[in-house]
Amino acid sequence: MLKTIKTVAFDADDTLWENENHFQEAQKQFCRLVSPWLSSETAEEELFKTEMSNLELFGYGAKGFTLSMIETALRVSENKIPAKAVRQLLNAGKHLLSWPPHLLPHAKEVLMALQGKYRLVLATKGDLWDQQRKLRQSGLQPFFSHVEIMSDKKPQDYVRLMNKLNEKPECFLMVGNSLKSDVLAPMETGAYAIHVPYHVTWKHECIREPNSLHLLKAEDLREVLRFLL
Repeated sequence: MLKTIKTVAFDADDTLWENENHFQEAQKQFCRLVSPWLSSETAEEELFKTEMSNLELFGYGAKGFTLSMIETALRVSENKIPAKAVRQLLNAGKHLLSWPPHLLPHAKEVLMALQGKYRLVLATKGDLWDQQRKLRQSGLQPFFSHVEIMSDKKPQDYVRLMNKLNEKPECFLMVGNSLKSDVLAPMETGAYAIHVPYHVTWKHECIREPNSLHLLKAEDLREVLRFLL
């Protein structure tokens, strides 16, 4: 099935290192701060609504998430939330932009095993500076011949990436945790994908698992080697 693969692209957040759990902690803090006005469940719904309305303007990443938390807090409190609480939301956002990346199990082991056998690419989305920082601090940058920090991961974004790499879809494989961004989108171009689930997934990325001969599922990163070596 994967005999044609020449280029293996890896997602970063929640595939190579932890990410969503930090956002979940910030969201819990947001819910606590707006608890005088909303229940936790409703607060999460209102925050998600704001994130979706701001996505075209702010894009993905911690900065947009922080602005959405502040906007939602002001809206649901009718601008009555104390300045101290707004400061706490800002600090939560700064934490998201400064925590050192914690590699997921087998991340470095897998890249070491594949290096030299495939062209390895990092294909991730989010805030440019933040993703560059995490990649630099992770120690994984030397494994990749190309790094693409994408504003989004739709089929056309993968087409642009493959054109840049001069690679055919049937020779391209994406490894990632998001069914929407790392699996369905590249497969719509004719490429292959390996889904490596993470225990927490952002609501926006949740879709039903597609049924395709171009999709494989790994329990963890180490199992990726079983398909490629």
